[in-house]
Amino acid sequence: MDNKDVAAALEEVATLMELKGENAFRCRAYTNAARQVEMLREPVKELVERGELDSVRGIGKGLVRDITELVQTGQMDAYQKLVDSIPEGLLEMLEIPGLGAKRVRTIYENLGISDVDGLAKACEAGAVEKLSGFGKKTAERILQGIDFLQQHRGRFLYSTALAEAEKMRAYLLEQPGVIRLEVAGSIRRCKETTKDVDVVASSEDPAGLAEAFVNCDGVKQVTGQGETRVSVVLTSGMQADLRTVGDENFPYTLHHFTGSQEHNTLMRQRARDRGMKLNEYGLFKGEERVPCEDETALFKALGLAYIPPELREGLGEIEEAEQGDFSGLVCMEDLLGTLHVHTTHSDGRADVEAMARAAAGLGYHYIGICDHSQAAAYANGLTEDRVRAQWKEIDRVNKALKDIRVLKGVEVDILGDGQLDFEDGFLAEFDLVVASVHSRFTMSEAEATERIVRAVQNPHVDILGHPTGRLLLSREGYALDVHAVIDAAAESGTAMELNANPHRLDLDWRYLGYARAQGVKISINTDAHSVAGLAHMGYGVGMARKGGLRRDDVLNTTAVADLLAHLRRLD
Repeated sequence: MDNKDVAAALEEVATLMELKGENAFRCRAYTNAARQVEMLREPVKELVERGELDSVRGIGKGLVRDITELVQTGQMDAYQKLVDSIPEGLLEMLEIPGLGAKRVRTIYENLGISDVDGLAKACEAGAVEKLSGFGKKTAERILQGIDFLQQHRGRFLYSTALAEAEKMRAYLLEQPGVIRLEVAGSIRRCKETTKDVDVVASSEDPAGLAEAFVNCDGVKQVTGQGETRVSVVLTSGMQADLRTVGDENFPYTLHHFTGSQEHNTLMRQRARDRGMKLNEYGLFKGEERVPCEDETALFKALGLAYIPPELREGLGEIEEAEQGDFSGLVCMEDLLGTLHVHTTHSDGRADVEAMARAAAGLGYHYIGICDHSQAAAYANGLTEDRVRAQWKEIDRVNKALKDIRVLKGVEVDILGDGQLDFEDGFLAEFDLVVASVHSRFTMSEAEATERIVRAVQNPHVDILGHPTGRLLLSREGYALDVHAVIDAAAESGTAMELNANPHRLDLDWRYLGYARAQGVKISINTDAHSVAGLAHMGYGVGMARKGGLRRDDVLNTTAVADLLAHLRRLD
């Protein structure tokens, strides 16, 4: 390790010590040592070898021991002990630009927040700005820092990429000469994260469209510009590519650049098996191109039903398209209600009536109010008395609003042993119970699975909330045998959530086919903490389609009376 590496390690130890609230003099000792090592004119390794490290000003016996260990082994026991003693989420919070150890500790000690997602929610809910020494502007900067962190890890949330793509698409469609234009790539396939934006267009004026593309709002740098392809980098850090072709080529190019690579490989093989050749330029029989007006015609030419873009992952969609079409895939219009939303009773930003009116405005017939239970103290979790006070408000709202039914729900914490945060007798009084994990994410796979299976088997649990606890681009889901959990849900009749929050999109779409095969109902929920959050449902529907779910596989496509009957809560 060179001087810079050693200095960085010492600085990190100082940061972790400050995060733990250890003695300020000890923290400064490591900070000062880091500065001294970085300023050394000779390699620190040579000082260690000569036994002269203690001659450096400010480096005492303890630091000599730590630095020697680091130089000789590449590790430092003091550092590892600190890391092991700090919740993993706090270390992630330290990566947020502008958020130092002292502020992270203040947030953790006062709000109990230990992950980036919880911090974002607390900022949005106004809890952070109320902390001493923070304020509204600081909370806004923290949110900006979280966005920055998530946007600069090489991948971007589907919601972020889709917003960029739709803005670009709308602008380009206004340009003269455009015939057809679509967003392609992993965005079109509704992948939960993506690296870039791909746009495919046919135009009578390719040069003019290319010029418009490089002048799109948000373009930071042009990295390539030719006759058929233009590449740029956006201010968000995302790359965007435009491919322009003649209109007769459009279906083939759109299909090719929609992908996935695995899907395209299978399609090319299918073409070869039928004596044809498929590529981005066309479908050919010999030297003659098979005319296809659109992608539907392209699939038909290969003896297949149209395969929706969401399914093009090379995971059995070809075989399914041989047997029939995909017309039954769930869509936004199928959803009759939105479940699992939060209000100001816990950590939401709007009251019961505001959330209900907003849901009614979106065309929903019912809404499930599922505020946190008491164990979620950081989220202002409800005691039994506060729940009953909320029920009185829900009764009032139900009398006032005729277009929507407000369900009395709760998001009850699954405790470490699989027990629930409220007693069974009380849970039996709710219309709807969502059970979720919000703590102890570091259990072994066996422990975590046993914990969740036990909760799923509770007869009062209707939906398992965000089953794996993942936070996209921020935190992996906890170790879990998801298939075992699905099997338990199938046995107990418990639904599993597909959390539509773009930071979660959990349950992962890759497990939805197995859940469907086992007969487990999926509830597409926004987990909305604000009126704006209700608009996230579309992200969940995209993932449901990607997992091959049909209308009847989704819990909240049923009318409210049928839903309550299914939940064994019919009034």
